[in-house]
Amino acid sequence: MSNSPEAPNGSERGVALLRDEHPLSGVTAYEDAVDTLIDLALGRIRVFDRQLNRAYNAHARTEALRRFLLANKANRLAIVVHDAARIRLDCPRLVALQRHFGHAVSIQQTQSIARGVYDPFAIVDGSHYARRFHFDNPRGVLVLNDAEGAGTLVQRFEEIWEASQPAVTATTLGL
Repeated sequence: MSNSPEAPNGSERGVALLRDEHPLSGVTAYEDAVDTLIDLALGRIRVFDRQLNRAYNAHARTEALRRFLLANKANRLAIVVHDAARIRLDCPRLVALQRHFGHAVSIQQTQSIARGVYDPFAIVDGSHYARRFHFDNPRGVLVLNDAEGAGTLVQRFEEIWEASQPAVTATTLGL
């Protein structure tokens, strides 16, 4: 695999892949884009949102995440939300995944310093991402094969991650 600008991350054969952008016009389109990203993921999935909706409890999504986590023991899923209060109630399948893959699934909640971030996004493997422009605005974009744009979001995610703390743990006691 080449790391040259012509072959962004995610190009398995070293063949230049063209940036591919798709506008998203609603929450359902955004959730479909997240499912597309999960299916493309080879190593790392990062998700930031205000709170997780019930799409993270859908059988198809949790099975896709399970396949991703089983594909390689080094695969990781990191989620940061502003409000984690309802995850255990609304997303028991995701919590079960975290319990089963505790080494690979982390869910954190932002602290007050990061509460001003308002645009949900998901990034896979440092080259594909979906992003909504604001929590209250359903418009967004799905971008494939854009290592530069994804890199900017990865850096932003890492900053949000640093300003967060564990929210949902594998056990009730957090052990």
